[in-house]
Amino acid sequence: MTDRPVDPDVDLHVPAQRAELHWPVIAAIAAGGAIGALARYGAQTALPNGPADFPWATFLVNVSGCLLIGVLMVVITEVRTAHRLTRPFLGVGVLGGYTTFSTYVVDAQRAVAAGAPVTGLVYLAVTMLAALAAVVAGMWLTRRVAAAVTGAGTR
Repeated sequence: MTDRPVDPDVDLHVPAQRAELHWPVIAAIAAGGAIGALARYGAQTALPNGPADFPWATFLVNVSGCLLIGVLMVVITEVRTAHRLTRPFLGVGVLGGYTTFSTYVVDAQRAVAAGAPVTGLVYLAVTMLAALAAVVAGMWLTRRVAAAVTGAGTR
């Protein structure tokens, strides 16, 4: 095993990519996913809502997770060199387990089924826009903080 970066997004249907699959990466993703899923459960338990209400818990989880993904990617690609398992553990595992875009779609379907199609459609659009804006904001803010702390730009 080498210290070269590992792509955690391995497509098992591509033989050349199967060689990238390493047990430490799988373990890092699994451990991070468990932590992220527990954090999501805690957030969604703290902010419950009915089926026809705007799903604030899922919205806030997905938007905050996207903000953190923006922060993480700048830190590990521009600010400092990270251990090769950092991205699989934090990005794919923790933040992948924390965010829940499958629940986002189910929440929209539930709103429509409960007789609130406008809420469902607004939720679909607002979540996607807010999630994208959160990634950009996380990246922008992290670059500004890194520049202020180091007195220079990011690498």
